[in-house]
Amino acid sequence: MTVSGLYLVTDRDLCLGRPLEEVVRQCVRGGVSIVQLREKNLSTREFIEEAFRIKAILEPYGVPLIINDRIDVAMAVEAEGVHVGQEDMPYEKARALLGPEAIIGFSVETREQVLEAEHFAADYLGVSPIFETPTKTDTKGSWGLSGMAWVRKNSRHKLVAIGGLNESNLVDVVKAGADSIAVVSALCSAPDPEAKARKLKTLIEENQGLKID
Repeated sequence: MTVSGLYLVTDRDLCLGRPLEEVVRQCVRGGVSIVQLREKNLSTREFIEEAFRIKAILEPYGVPLIINDRIDVAMAVEAEGVHVGQEDMPYEKARALLGPEAIIGFSVETREQVLEAEHFAADYLGVSPIFETPTKTDTKGSWGLSGMAWVRKNSRHKLVAIGGLNESNLVDVVKAGADSIAVVSALCSAPDPEAKARKLKTLIEENQGLKID
C-alpha cells in the first residue's frame, strides 16, 4: 500500500461528544485514506472491541486500519498495520511479529532518528511534530517547514507529517515534502468531519509534487 493523502489519527476526547465510530465514518466518506486508532485509556478488551468496530466501518471503503502502539491489539483484530514510537516495541520486533505484508509506521523526532530509520524497511516515517500541538506534548521540539524539508532530502521513506496541521498550514507542509498529512483535532473536532475531510484531501492532492517557492 502506498501511504499518501489524508491520514486520520483518532482522539475520542476531541469528538465534541459524538461517537468515535460516527466521526470515523464521516471522515472516510470525505476521503481519508488511512486511519490510526489511538487509545491510551481503554482496557485491552475495550481497545480490541473498538478496533473491530472501526475495522468494520473501514473495510467497505478499502481504508486500512493502523493501531497505535499496541502490537497485541493489531494482531487480535488482524489490522492492516501498526504505528510505533521511539519508546514502543522496536521496529525489527514489530516486523517479525506482524510479517512482511503489515503496514508499519515509525515516529521520528530528531535528525539522528531519521538517519537511523534508513536501515529499516518501514512503510512510512511519522515526522512528529511539525508544529507544536496540545495533542502531543512528550516530544523533543518541533520540526517546522525547514525540518520537514530536511527529512525529505535525507529519507528514502514515505513521510507522514503530523502535529498542529490544519487547513491553514498543510499546503506548505506538503510542498516541503510530506507524502501524507495526519490530523487529529482538525477532523475529530470539525463540526462536519466529512466536509472538512473532503476539503483537506483536495488541498493535499492539488499541491503534491509542488515545492515551496
